[in-house]
Parts: sequence; C-alpha cells; structure tokens
Amino acid sequence: MTPEEVLELRRQYLIDRDFESFAELFAEDGVIEMPFALQGVPDRLVGREAIREFSLKAGTRAVEITDLRTVQLHRTTDPEVVILELVTEARHTTTDTPFQATCIQVFRIQDGKIKLFRDYVGAHSVPDLS
Repeated sequence: MTPEEVLELRRQYLIDRDFESFAELFAEDGVIEMPFALQGVPDRLVGREAIREFSLKAGTRAVEITDLRTVQLHRTTDPEVVILELVTEARHTTTDTPFQATCIQVFRIQDGKIKLFRDYVGAHSVPDLS
C-alpha cells in the first residue's frame, strides 16, 4: 500500500471508531509520539499492543472524530515519510459540541505499516474534554 492508502484507511477506521483495525495499521514496533499531548494523555506509545490498548480506551472518551480533513500532504525526499497538514473535525459527546483541532502530522510508513506517527496538535483548539 502507498502511504496515501494507509492514511485513508487510518482516516476511515478513526471515523468508524474501529480502533482494532486502526492499531493493525501499525508495525509491531510502531510508535506514536504526541509532543504536545493534553494532560492525562501519554506523549509516547511504543509497540502495536500499547497503541491498541490506548486506542481501545479512546472509544470510551468524550470525543468522536467525524472527519480528518487533509489540508495538504507533503512528500519528502524519503519515500517512507509524509507530512500532513490536517484538521480534525470532532464533537464532544457529553455536550454534543462540535470542534476542530488543527495539527501537523509526520508519518514514516514502511511496507504498508506505520512505523512512526508524530502528532503536533494545536492544543489551543481542543476544548476541555473533562
């Protein structure tokens, strides 16, 4: 699969809340890094199983992703690395309040599996989710 195909599957799985399939997109030693993670959210997950466990818990959180809208996809000189400018459209399930969060995401996708997903989310655009 191309990086674009992997990212489209990721988009669909997150919208469908299919966190099991989302986790399967990662290499066994895949990593998620969130340098600007919100309080209570780990800033690094290492390994598919850690990603799976965290993702399945996401299904119980008060956020529902309704779309991941790519503003721009940037290819790099390394064919495994792509950078996304992205807007996450979501809603707070407790209050039914919609919101958007802007971010830059960096991916290393090797042999159709995500090896690295680094998410630089604009935390100022995420409402209080407590």
